[in-house]
Amino acid sequence: MNNLSKELLRNFESAHKEDIETITQVLARITTKSPDEIKPHLDAMLERLVQPQQVQRPLYETATPEELAQVFREWAESHDRNSPLLSDYAVSRESIYSDEEL
Repeated sequence: MNNLSKELLRNFESAHKEDIETITQVLARITTKSPDEIKPHLDAMLERLVQPQQVQRPLYETATPEELAQVFREWAESHDRNSPLLSDYAVSRESIYSDEEL
């Protein structure tokens, strides 16, 4: 955990001290655990929840052309080759815009 995350957690815990205590008491009441046993689990969960999330960049921004080609091939091969093909009419301009003739 980096310093920014630690500080965020400290600020969060101080701002929500009463709520965290209430949650700890409720968990103790509905489980067979004591508040002292629950606190480390709650702290770990809060630590994960408060940490700023890393923004994952899309594949097209980070992949090489070779990686993109490989991912595309894998995607294409994942489709059923026995799927029926569409008719020429189904993909024609006439079928797409047939509603406009009314």
